[in-house]
Amino acid sequence: MNATQIITDDMTLEEKLSAIDQAMANAQADAQDKAKASGTAFAPLDPAELTMCEGCQ
Repeated sequence: MNATQIITDDMTLEEKLSAIDQAMANAQADAQDKAKASGTAFAPLDPAELTMCEGCQ
């Protein structure tokens, strides 16, 4: 996910946070739809994992 496609410099902080929340919800929905289509299990993404390196997880 590229932040420059989601937020712009002229957005307020609330608009930026809302856009990020919406992008995360869309990504979750897409992953869930793909999991259903392939018949695999789905576990929601924990946003905290995106802030840690793999070794810290």
